[in-house]
Amino acid sequence: MKTSKIIAAAALSLLAAAGAQAESYDGVHQAVSAASRGDVNGQAVVAAHGTNPYAEGSSAGAAPVLASSRDRAAVEAEAMATAHEPNQNLDRKAFVNSVVPSQYKIERSTSRQAGL
Repeated sequence: MKTSKIIAAAALSLLAAAGAQAESYDGVHQAVSAASRGDVNGQAVVAAHGTNPYAEGSSAGAAPVLASSRDRAAVEAEAMATAHEPNQNLDRKAFVNSVVPSQYKIERSTSRQAGL
């Protein structure tokens, strides 16, 4: 029984090998183009000096400027006020159960909480 399985496997492998040889080789095909060599060269120069359409992340260049409804001076003033708050450098992990006591909390205006 083992011999018949070995013979069957060998026959199948020979059949598969014969099928793999069925394709033919036509050689190297000649390049056919409607554009002249000078046209292609010009297109290559333009593409080489243009932006990379496949760039991602920092290599993609600067991000477009987003319009803001807030004044720059108001944003800077808010940043300075936040940086000078007495609880600015508090770490929640320094307190029991990682909760900052109420005496260290500063009430902020509603516009700052809403992110406006």
